[in-house]
Amino acid sequence: MKKHNLAFIDVETTGFDPDKHEIIEIGGIIARQVPVPGRGAKLEVIEEFEYKIKPEHLETASPEALRVNSYNDADWLFAISLAEAMKLVQEKTANAMMVGQNVNFDWNFIQAAFKKCGLENKMFFQKLDLIPMAFTKSYHETGLERFNLEALANYFDVKSETFHSALADVRTTFNIYKKVLEIE
Repeated sequence: MKKHNLAFIDVETTGFDPDKHEIIEIGGIIARQVPVPGRGAKLEVIEEFEYKIKPEHLETASPEALRVNSYNDADWLFAISLAEAMKLVQEKTANAMMVGQNVNFDWNFIQAAFKKCGLENKMFFQKLDLIPMAFTKSYHETGLERFNLEALANYFDVKSETFHSALADVRTTFNIYKKVLEIE
């Protein structure tokens, strides 16, 4: 696992069900793990990406999800197709290990999107989830009752541009990950 790049990924969706709802935004940071003797690894950012994806079935969207994700036609005017986005994500994340906050949510949507587009998910099969990492790190501490991204950012003193924007959430996740592991 040490030889794999890390793919910090976040998706924004039209709801909670990957069989019914769609990805409308995907963001990522690809980072190389650079060994530091006696300290673990430091992370070198290789690239960042964010794609707005044109929804095909807004009629099945949860109004609450669209509100939380600030969906509006104007901001998605130049959005790309799901197939275009997933081809780019496939290339960027090949052989990388996915890292996320509540990673299974994002993973399930990504898997469904790859399948829908007839593409193979080429990411390494292991995933890292920030929630159990933060839970373990803060187990004996007080002040962390919830493990959503905003609560983790507040607890680990990580500033965020906003929440529920794919790239902003990925940047926040990336910085919390580094604080949890006490790495550069």
